[in-house]
Amino acid sequence: MTELRSGILPYSGPSRWNIDQIVAELYTVRARWRSRQQRNQEETNREFPSREVLRRLVQQLTGALFPMRLGPADLKQTRENYYIGHTLGTVLDELLAQVKLELRYAARHTDPTPEEEQRAVDIVADFAAQLPDLRALLDTDVQAAFDNDPAARSVDEVLLCYPGITAIIHHRLAHALYRLGAPLVARIVAEIAHGDTGIDIHPGAVIGGSFFIDHGTGVVIGETTVIGERVRLYQAVTLGARRFPTDQNGVLQKGVPRHPVIEDDVVIYAGATLLGRITVGSRSVIGGNVWLTHSVDADTHITQNSLLNTPAADILAEHAG
Repeated sequence: MTELRSGILPYSGPSRWNIDQIVAELYTVRARWRSRQQRNQEETNREFPSREVLRRLVQQLTGALFPMRLGPADLKQTRENYYIGHTLGTVLDELLAQVKLELRYAARHTDPTPEEEQRAVDIVADFAAQLPDLRALLDTDVQAAFDNDPAARSVDEVLLCYPGITAIIHHRLAHALYRLGAPLVARIVAEIAHGDTGIDIHPGAVIGGSFFIDHGTGVVIGETTVIGERVRLYQAVTLGARRFPTDQNGVLQKGVPRHPVIEDDVVIYAGATLLGRITVGSRSVIGGNVWLTHSVDADTHITQNSLLNTPAADILAEHAG
């Protein structure tokens, strides 16, 4: 019977919903999908990392990084180190299990090999070793938010309340995991922040220190974006791709640099859209609602009006490229 093969007992409640039939049909659909994806039909355990577990782990990691502000409400400063040590020991063990799931999923193995086991341990150990540097980097982000927002009354308010800080904390953690070889775990961590804040930062994006997203809702930062030091973005800014290259068979090529490079001390105002592998030079200012698909030199101010005054021949040449 379908229910026996799936390991789930038949529904025993009221029959008006035709539950048994729906369960059987859903099983057939899942089996067809797994066959197309060349999945192991006999696999009975979870194959990939858990969003729910990773949400809890990131919350605990955040508490360990900022114990007196984002840790337990009853924590005393005299107990900080004990709390951090205990939390990290628990979190890293659970993170190791999630990374093992990803490596096994990527290799399509029912059981992890010794090499995968050691690789997972190395990833988590290297991630743990980076935490002090990540905390120091996040301090520059918090300070940048306080320095650049006249509404901010304290760095504590920034850390507790600003969605841009929540997003960048998740990104710093996710980016470290992404670079170490756990891209699926990293992407889940990034998407948790996306769901909570409306700020979509791919974990592959490289972002320098003292980074500030003001307001934040609707910001999109693509996978191959490179952002320098002391960059400031406002809500609804998109740093996206202009084209999606394909190979000779028409298959989408992944990992190709296709997002902007934003140099140091750039400000990009609300609603601006920057597309393609363009470079925005240091200290430039991109005005609100600007649509930009070409590079600009350092110390350039781009507004909608300046783009409207661009000669038609230049616009045609740009779009022909």
